[in-house]
Amino acid sequence: MWRRVPRPEDGRVTEIIAGLSMSPPELLALLGGVALVVARWLPPAARPPVTITAGAVLVASAIVLSVVGIRWQMLPVLAGAAVALPFALLPLRRRCTGRPAWRARWWLALPGSVACVGLMAATPVAAWAFPVPVFPEPSGPFAVGTSVVQWTDPRRPETFTADPHDRRTVVVQLWYPAQKSPAGTQRAQYLGRTEEEARTVSEALAREVGLPGFLVDGVPRARTHSVFDAPVAGGGERFPVVLFSPGSGGVRTQNTAWAEELAGHGYVVAALDHPYDSAAVVLADGRTIQTKIASTGDRDEDDKLAVDWTAVRAADLRFVLSRLDHLDRGELTGPLTGRLDTGRVAVTGHSMGGAAALQAARQDPRFDAVIDLDGYPHGPTTPALHQPTLALTQAVTPATDPRYIPRLTEALKLSTATSYRLTIPGAGHLTFMDGPLYLPPVPSIVGSLGRTESPHVVAATTLAFLETTLRHKPGDLAGVLSTYGDLSVHQPDNSR
Repeated sequence: MWRRVPRPEDGRVTEIIAGLSMSPPELLALLGGVALVVARWLPPAARPPVTITAGAVLVASAIVLSVVGIRWQMLPVLAGAAVALPFALLPLRRRCTGRPAWRARWWLALPGSVACVGLMAATPVAAWAFPVPVFPEPSGPFAVGTSVVQWTDPRRPETFTADPHDRRTVVVQLWYPAQKSPAGTQRAQYLGRTEEEARTVSEALAREVGLPGFLVDGVPRARTHSVFDAPVAGGGERFPVVLFSPGSGGVRTQNTAWAEELAGHGYVVAALDHPYDSAAVVLADGRTIQTKIASTGDRDEDDKLAVDWTAVRAADLRFVLSRLDHLDRGELTGPLTGRLDTGRVAVTGHSMGGAAALQAARQDPRFDAVIDLDGYPHGPTTPALHQPTLALTQAVTPATDPRYIPRLTEALKLSTATSYRLTIPGAGHLTFMDGPLYLPPVPSIVGSLGRTESPHVVAATTLAFLETTLRHKPGDLAGVLSTYGDLSVHQPDNSR
């Protein structure tokens, strides 16, 4: 099956072959390089045509890749081919000039051939480990549009700077049900409005987790299934709203696969960048704000800092909800005027964003439901939550913070509404974001659910919860959730 990852300058050339994580030119370069080495071991009559064809394919593919951009994963193929090419062409040259064909003894040639093929084999392994992410096709009836807005709260000082006149500014990306775009319409860049922004954010995210930026250079090449500023779906329907806060150091686009799936089912998702917290935030004027938060290594001190950072995020979420309400009423310019049902709102978040979602819901009754994606509940657990809550957690292991589940359970038990905690076997902390789509499939990093199942499980469970709590659709929510893992249900009377 083929999935598109188009770029404006190269059309279909960067299409990725699902499962191989390589584009056609990359695959042809690999096959050409291997064939160049193998040609030496073919019967004499087959060697010249195979060598010439393999060399031509390799050179043509290399030229195309040099135009559209060579990923680092292709360097082993190019290096192996560069070593093999002279030895492959020399016998042909001697044959053409009438001189006796020269070939190294097999016992001399074999180690070199094995070394070249082994070097080239590193390319598909590296492409599989660090691929260009291929986003799952949204399964809902709507196409997906997206847009980015920037809002400043004139009443809230920016606490991360010393300037007394600086006011808190947030960047928000909206995913919404849209009209179907014409065939060939450019899809939205992943991680940013432009490739330059995407690369800035990708490099900042890599620094956050201690990776060299080049390892994930395929991530900013990716395209999603959304279309920037696409017309809103027709029919006049008002769509429920889902706010999202990313993890510590995370960015607004880190859950794009999830946001697109919800938008395809008729929700508007508003995801926030939290300046000075998110890894990198590119503002409308071109300035880039890098993160300022960092762990101290002291557990008690870090807990106090996390409480403060969570409070800032919760205030950001409340502010954005107010702005969305203004947008719906036409007090702000935007395509979603009159289409946002701000009477049906869920607040969600991953990791620290999940903690912020819990805090925002305690402070603001306008939020009707809460989703915590593997977030430790920083800050007070009172007052009690009055909204139904879904907490998804990774598999609990001996390495899990022993305070996590008891504190989360305490927060859910205090709720005056029915709440759910679902522990998903095989899930890791990064399962609940786009990480499994582009990071090495190592269980300790992204869990063991895989690149297809990870986004499916997160979307299916949260969508079932939202359909019940915001759209009030009948059904056995507990039964649906329990099919995905170990479910605990907390009723208002604290019964299980």
